[in-house]
Amino acid sequence: MVTRKKKIKEITGDKLDKSVEIVRRAFGTVAQEMGITEEAAPFFPAFITIERLEELRKRGAIFFGLFIDGQQAGFVAVEKENDGKFYMKRLAVFPEFRHGGYGRDLVDTVIEYVRNKGSRKLHITIVNGETVLKEWYQGMGFKEVSIQKFEHLPFRVCFMELSI
Repeated sequence: MVTRKKKIKEITGDKLDKSVEIVRRAFGTVAQEMGITEEAAPFFPAFITIERLEELRKRGAIFFGLFIDGQQAGFVAVEKENDGKFYMKRLAVFPEFRHGGYGRDLVDTVIEYVRNKGSRKLHITIVNGETVLKEWYQGMGFKEVSIQKFEHLPFRVCFMELSI
């Protein structure tokens, strides 16, 4: 068994090229499985650009990166939206590092961050048809709040929250 050195740190002034690559590749598998195209859903994370990630940072989102043996392999953002709710966004781990507990480590980092900001709830949105992902979040205690259809998206969106 190979022991890997893992570190999660806030991404501040760093270039976002690697983060964009991670999000695109991780969400790309979902887009491919579900037939989501850039034409049908240009803002789906599989099609994210450096500019869009920079916009998220300019709105005040905090970014965390997962580094394995010194190389970034995961990414997550957390943003306090105008309604005061904290949303976890763009949770992504390179496909070859999935099922190693790294996604959970990133979620735990966001939970700790949000708790330290005084909030007792963490919110997420996912593609409703992603049942394996929904069950993974439910296994961590997230509860389904609502399912909504948006005209500009070719899928339904599941809103979930976690009491922390």
